[in-house]
Amino acid sequence: MAGSRVPWMWDYDLDEDQFSRLVSGELTAGPLDRDWAVVRLLEYAPYSEIRRRLSFRSLVEGWERWRPRLRSPSRIRGLDFLVEYLRNHRMRLVS
Repeated sequence: MAGSRVPWMWDYDLDEDQFSRLVSGELTAGPLDRDWAVVRLLEYAPYSEIRRRLSFRSLVEGWERWRPRLRSPSRIRGLDFLVEYLRNHRMRLVS
């Protein structure tokens, strides 16, 4: 919903619309760009929110770039599994 704040953006003055535009690559705000927004999403958002905002194709294509920037070992393990599974068993979802 435009104007509202997303819970994992407590330390930046960005609303829902601005964050969505950063994730999609439509907006850059100084050092805040798509990579920054996606890493933030992957690190802090629940899986349902990640899926709502990021396609499987985008995740697979960007994973190697975003992976080193994540800090949570459990998030990395879970997303490693998902990306590997998609590449090996569900390529039609990422083509």
